[in-house]
Amino acid sequence: MRIEQFDYNLPAELIAQTPVEPRDASRLLVLNRKNGAIEEARFYEIGNWLMPGDLLVFNDTRVIPARIFGRLLTGGKMEFLLLRKIRPEVWEVLTRPARKARIGTVVDFDGFRAEIIERKPDGVRLVRLEPEPTNQLLETKGEVALPPYIKQKYPDPERYQTIFARVPGAVAAPTAGLHFTPELVNSLCAKGLQVAVITLHASLGTFRPVKVAEVEKHRMHPEEFEISEGAAARINQALKEKRRVVCVGTTTVRVLESQAAMDGDKVQVKPGKGETDLYIYPGFRWKVTGALITNFHLPKSTLLLLVSAFASREMIMKAYEYAIAHRFRFYSFGDAMLII
Repeated sequence: MRIEQFDYNLPAELIAQTPVEPRDASRLLVLNRKNGAIEEARFYEIGNWLMPGDLLVFNDTRVIPARIFGRLLTGGKMEFLLLRKIRPEVWEVLTRPARKARIGTVVDFDGFRAEIIERKPDGVRLVRLEPEPTNQLLETKGEVALPPYIKQKYPDPERYQTIFARVPGAVAAPTAGLHFTPELVNSLCAKGLQVAVITLHASLGTFRPVKVAEVEKHRMHPEEFEISEGAAARINQALKEKRRVVCVGTTTVRVLESQAAMDGDKVQVKPGKGETDLYIYPGFRWKVTGALITNFHLPKSTLLLLVSAFASREMIMKAYEYAIAHRFRFYSFGDAMLII
């Protein structure tokens, strides 16, 4: 497949710069995979398409203030985006300006120092940070890194966290979860839906664009995940009883499908923690996901490929054409899509 098959033109004014208030007042596009039918609603009406017994799976990652600013010992400024810690005092980072981030370069961050010790082929640097940056240090020195298409600094960083955000570690928010309020979750549970919570720290694998011409040649950057024994038990019970697993966001999809394995003729999701570099594109064999709540994704992105694998490229592109024609808001602070 060619990545150009997953391109589309989006008017700049449809890129949401601020979130809707309240959270669940965003618009909702519902796409039926069986017949391609499209319906519109408000997000707080999503229960009209969910059934008692459905299991909603949320991601409880919390976005850290991973964007930090320092000064080169030789003069000049440098910006780091901390991606993930891979061993004590050593982190993967993106740097700006990248041309100055040579091996041996030392950057002072007014509280800790960083030395660049390795450059990977994909442009990621390994840096040794001393002392180890703590959450408290990042809170005082860092910023939440909003996507580059959001042109203004949003005054409330907490609005870029979901109501489930608990485990620090993400660089980007699992944005499908941003539409949920405690009241909406409570109303869905009162209707008979159930909830399970897993963790995936969205990082470079989630937001890095596809830069190769052939879809199959792209490689995902690994991201850290965890599924507790309790969450796995809830998911496996739903699968056993043939109840629908509704993934809230592409991050939950990638964790569950990564950890899915056949046990005889049944699918079981394994608990545990580790890294996933699962890359989902059309042709993928689905094991767990029964429905998907997601946002509208960037052209030529791995997220657009994933939703195209869940429905079909043709259905997704038609749905995106509909959303553009009907002035839906796109990307992180934009409107939502339910694929059933």
